[in-house]
Amino acid sequence: MDRFQHYIDGQFEDGSASFDSLDPATGTPWATMPMATAGDVDRAVRAAHRAFVAGPWPALTASARGKLLMRLADLVQAAAPDLARLETRDTGKIIRETSAQIAYVAEYYRYYAGLADKIEGAHLPIDKPDMEVWLRREPVGVVAAIVPWNSQLFLSAVKLGPALAAGCTVVLKASEDGPAPLLAFARLVEQAGFPAGVVNILTGGPEAGVALTTHPKVAHIAFTGGPETARHIVRGSAENLAKVSLELGGKSPFIVFEDADLDSAANAQVSGIFAATGQSCVAGSRLLVQRSVKDAFLARLKAKAEAVAIGAPDRMETEVGPLCTARQRDRIAALIAQSLAAGAKLVTGGQAPEGAGFYFPPTILDCSEVPDAPALQQEFFGPVLSVVTFDTEEQALALANDTAFGLASGVFTRSLTRAHRMIRRIRAGVVWVNTYRAVSPIAPFGGHGLSGHGREGGMAAALDYTAVKTVWLRTSDDPIPDPFVMR
Repeated sequence: MDRFQHYIDGQFEDGSASFDSLDPATGTPWATMPMATAGDVDRAVRAAHRAFVAGPWPALTASARGKLLMRLADLVQAAAPDLARLETRDTGKIIRETSAQIAYVAEYYRYYAGLADKIEGAHLPIDKPDMEVWLRREPVGVVAAIVPWNSQLFLSAVKLGPALAAGCTVVLKASEDGPAPLLAFARLVEQAGFPAGVVNILTGGPEAGVALTTHPKVAHIAFTGGPETARHIVRGSAENLAKVSLELGGKSPFIVFEDADLDSAANAQVSGIFAATGQSCVAGSRLLVQRSVKDAFLARLKAKAEAVAIGAPDRMETEVGPLCTARQRDRIAALIAQSLAAGAKLVTGGQAPEGAGFYFPPTILDCSEVPDAPALQQEFFGPVLSVVTFDTEEQALALANDTAFGLASGVFTRSLTRAHRMIRRIRAGVVWVNTYRAVSPIAPFGGHGLSGHGREGGMAAALDYTAVKTVWLRTSDDPIPDPFVMR
């Protein structure tokens, strides 16, 4: 089997322990992965801290940091086909999606390469005559970046890019589910010429996660994952009082009004829920459709869902591949069973096929008569769409906001005034109008509530990895008066 290593302080090394990674398409082991212990994490964080306070990295100009990021972007683009094959093999994500996504990841590094020397301070028009006061933006320190297995190179780029542009150093923890592409990405970091310790990449389970997020030398924790793990991280951050940014899950409303282009909306809905086998934090998993067009719209979706090509993820013709893990498949099946028992109606799909691999078909549940069905409140993280109907705009808004999550949303209507009303009142970090799943390094991304806080992407993300230092400079040559001499 293939064998992967950690990347700590500029060196590739085996973990203190190891585990086998399973191919989701077959359910069989294909590679051996290192398993980080608390000791491994401690060495990585200390290496990152040394690199932050001394050596070549803090001496680099912002422009020089940008050039390193630009070099990394070029290497990612050149290696995209190989990284895509690794991600497909280790996570089951289809090759047509990993290929396109990883090629675009290079644009995130290019964007932050360009921002590195544009993180500016400010001069303050202070109210004291003999003072000059200005603000410096300085890197916060060591960043603990934790990403899940899905879209991991993208989710790493939105953390690494701004953190490195700002001058921080990073310990990146890949998920123990499917870590191969990130461990391979470490080779590109080395080739780009980043000094030892600036970027460290390892993988492991809860022991590694706890050790990383509670480490006294970690200044910022950037986490993408589920709310339950996020709660542990927030509690653990009390140990080091690190700044925490969280990009969590979603139960995103996909709202279709009767005046929408139904064919266009159907294509967007299929992409929004069945792409990546539904394993996306922004999956449009709650369809809110106006009653007058429900039957026509569901007929389109049912036909598209049943025509989806399910198969081996390494084949370009495959449109839906396996889920990443068997436990995820089993959880989805259990949630569907609970929803059906509560009164939801199965439109299509709903049952895992026989045979090897962690496959689950595109599934549609009509929950119009069961507003409290589990399918409408819990994130499946799989190819399952839950449907409810509405009659008025107010009802659509109430349904859209009836969730503890608040990450993404979609609105399909030809009415410009209605679109603006919905944009103002939907409680979500992202609102897509007549489109879905569009992303760019230029646009901030993040959510509210159980979907987390903080933003990734854009200048806002780069500033998030900085701290403001206020500098006071007295310009008078006169001695400071003795404060204890009465005048």
